[in-house]
Amino acid sequence: MQEVLQQLANLQYIDSRIDEIRQLRGDLPEEILDIETNINRYNARINQLEEEADSLKSEKKKLEVGIEESLEKTKKYEEQQLSVRNNREYDALTKEIEAQKTFVENAESRLEEISKRQEEVEAELESNKEKLEETEELHAEKKVNLDKVVASTKEEEEKLLDKRDELEEELDSRYVRSYNRLRDGLANGMAVVAMDRGAAHGMALPPQTQVEVRRKNKIIIDENSGRIVVDPSFFEEAKKQLKV
Repeated sequence: MQEVLQQLANLQYIDSRIDEIRQLRGDLPEEILDIETNINRYNARINQLEEEADSLKSEKKKLEVGIEESLEKTKKYEEQQLSVRNNREYDALTKEIEAQKTFVENAESRLEEISKRQEEVEAELESNKEKLEETEELHAEKKVNLDKVVASTKEEEEKLLDKRDELEEELDSRYVRSYNRLRDGLANGMAVVAMDRGAAHGMALPPQTQVEVRRKNKIIIDENSGRIVVDPSFFEEAKKQLKV
């Protein structure tokens, strides 16, 4: 049973160290994902604004051409009024002139709206491009930091993972399943803890339980936390065996 207890302590020692390594990376992976989301959002908004700018430019050109044509028609109709033969023709030309003038007024009003919106789009485009550039710089910085952390711990993590695989193969599958299930259900992942001055994970153990832990001949489960409690010597040995 001592061998099983040692293997469980070894497994916990490895997992705790892997947790420490991954904590070194902190929130960098999540931060990078958030930054990438922002980059995509800025790019999408920039594309949308650029499409709107093109549409406004095209509409403005059509309106300017339309105004020019309408003014020419108005001039032509006014000249024709001078040579009409009856009131009906005169009134018909007057309606056409009024229609062209109305078109010009509406077109000029729309041109003012377009000019105002073009200024807004240009300002928003500039702002989004600046934010995009800043966000891309931040992304590059965070990526470099993450790569450095990963590079500095990658070798140790890979060795620990290999040793963990070996341990799972050596240990009875029943213990492996129980250990993994217990570890997955705990916030800090500490499924196996060392007894420290008669306590386990800060909770005092009954005197009889303390004696049983020191005997090292059975698996002891702490009634308060549900964790496996072992003698400190098992973790001291784990540290010697698993130093990488």
